[in-house]
Amino acid sequence: MTLPMPTFFRESLHIAAESRGLHEITDEITKLVRASSVGDGMCHVFIRHTSASLTIQENADPTARADLEEFVDRLVPRNAKHYRHTAEGPDDMPSHIKAALTSTSLTVPVLDGHLGLGTWQGIYLWEHRDHTPKRTIVVTITAG
Repeated sequence: MTLPMPTFFRESLHIAAESRGLHEITDEITKLVRASSVGDGMCHVFIRHTSASLTIQENADPTARADLEEFVDRLVPRNAKHYRHTAEGPDDMPSHIKAALTSTSLTVPVLDGHLGLGTWQGIYLWEHRDHTPKRTIVVTITAG
C-alpha cells in the first residue's frame, strides 16, 4: 500500500513593522490558512531574520505585551559597554540577543480549517530594531 504524499501550501509575507515591539500578524496567517484549503494539519511560521522573532502571546490585554517588552528590554539593555557588534547602532547587538532568546519559528495546528490557537492567543512578529526593514515570514501549511 502506498501512502499519499502530504500536500502543502507555502507563501511568504512581507511585513514592515513601524516600530520596535510586538506586532500581531494572526489575521495575515489566518488568511493563508484559509487560502490553503487544508482542513487538518500544521501551520509552520518562520522569520528569515536574525534581529526579529516570532511569538505567541496574549491578544486581549495590551498591558501583557507591554510588560513582556519592558522585561526583555531590562534583561537585554541597549548601549551595554561590553557589546562589540554595534556597526548598525545601539540596537544592533541587543536585537540579535533578543532574537536568540525568543524564537524564529512557530508551529500551530490547523483544526477544521482554522488555526488551533487558544482563546487569548495571537501570533506576533517581535521587532527588535528601532529602524525596521521589511521582514520576510515564510508560512508553510501541511495537510495531514
